Amino acid sequence: MISMDRTVAVRECAEYGFNEVYSCVAEIYRSCRGPSLSGKRVLIKPNILSDDSPSKCISTHPVVVEAMIRFAQAEGASAVAVGDSPAVHLRGFKPVKSGIYEVCRKTGAEWTDFTKKPSELTLRNGRIKIASAVKRADIIISLPKLKNHELVYFTGAIKNTLGLVPAFSKARQHALHQDRESFSRFLVELNEALMPSFFLLDGIMGMEGRGPGQGDPVRTGFLAGSSNPLALDIIAGSLIGYDHIDLPVCRFALSRGIWLASADEIEYDGPELEALVKSDFKKIPVRGNTNISLGFIKNRIPFLRKLDKRPVFLNEKCTGCGQCISICPTSAISLDPVRQNHVTLTDRECIRCFCCSEVCPSNAIQVRRKLIGA
Repeated sequence: MISMDRTVAVRECAEYGFNEVYSCVAEIYRSCRGPSLSGKRVLIKPNILSDDSPSKCISTHPVVVEAMIRFAQAEGASAVAVGDSPAVHLRGFKPVKSGIYEVCRKTGAEWTDFTKKPSELTLRNGRIKIASAVKRADIIISLPKLKNHELVYFTGAIKNTLGLVPAFSKARQHALHQDRESFSRFLVELNEALMPSFFLLDGIMGMEGRGPGQGDPVRTGFLAGSSNPLALDIIAGSLIGYDHIDLPVCRFALSRGIWLASADEIEYDGPELEALVKSDFKKIPVRGNTNISLGFIKNRIPFLRKLDKRPVFLNEKCTGCGQCISICPTSAISLDPVRQNHVTLTDRECIRCFCCSEVCPSNAIQVRRKLIGA
C-alpha cells in the first residue's frame, strides 16, 4: 500500500462568507499537514462541470476558490494558477458566470486554458492527454464539489482529478470504459498516475438528486479536506448517507489496498460525524455491484436494454444547443433534420454514461426508465 497521510479534517461552515471560509480552509490544511506551499508553483483545480451561476451548485463556489488562492499566497506560493476542463470545453473557455474568472482577476491568480498544448501521461492501461499546466506546477490542490453522480453515485475527490484531462479526451474515456465498474477503475488508476497533493471539498452547499449537473442545491454545511482522496470520499460520502462499499470508486480503491486498506484506518478531525449527516439527502439509488454477465446480455437484447435507465429527451424543453451531441462519446445522439429541437437517441449505440444529462443547460434530459413503446 502507498504510505500517505490518512487524516480527514471537517469543519462546519453554513455560509459562503469569505472570512469564515478562509478560516476553515486554513484549519483544515494545517490539521491534515498539507504540503508546504512556500516558493512553490501552485495549480488550483476547482470542479467546473459547466459555467453557471454559483446558486446552481454545479461548480465549486468562487468564495472557496478565492479562499484557497489567498491561503496559498499567504503561505508564500511563488505563483498560483487556476484551471479546469468543463464537460464541453472549447478553446479560450473562461468561467465567467460561475464567478471563478473574476476571482482569478482580483487575486492575481492566472486562469490557465487546459486545451493549450496538452501532454501525455502513461496509465496502467494506455496513455491519456493531460493539461500542460500539470507539468508546470509543483503542487496541485483539488477543490471538488459535493454532488451526486448518475453513473458512479457520488462525485468527490477521486472523480475531480478527471478535470485535468482536457476537452473531449474525457468523453472518450466513457467509450473505453462503458460500465460503472470499469469507469470507476479508470478513475482510480488516473489518480494513481496523477494525484493532486491536497483536496479541499466544498460541501457548504451540495447537489442532491440528478447530479452532477441536473440536481437540486441543498445546504449540507461543511468543508472537508485531506491529502488522501479515498479517505476524503469515504467521509464526505457518509455525510450524505452513502455507504462507501456501495460507491464503486471507493470499493475498487479499497480492494486494491491503495491509499487505505480499510476505512477504519482514517484519522478523523472534526465535530461528531453523526451530528453532521444529512439523513434526508436525496441520493442516487444504488443498484448493487455490476453483474458483468447480466450486463453483457442486456446490451445484446433490445427488450432488456429498454428496461434499464437511459437518457430520456424532453423535446419541449430542448433549445437545440447541441451540447449533448458534442459530448456523446459514441455519437449516439443527433438532431432531427425536420423537427426543430427534436433530439434522437440511437439506443443500441448508447453506453449509459449519462454525459448528455450532465451538460444539458436546459434540463431537457432525464435519466430514467422509458416506458415500453414510448
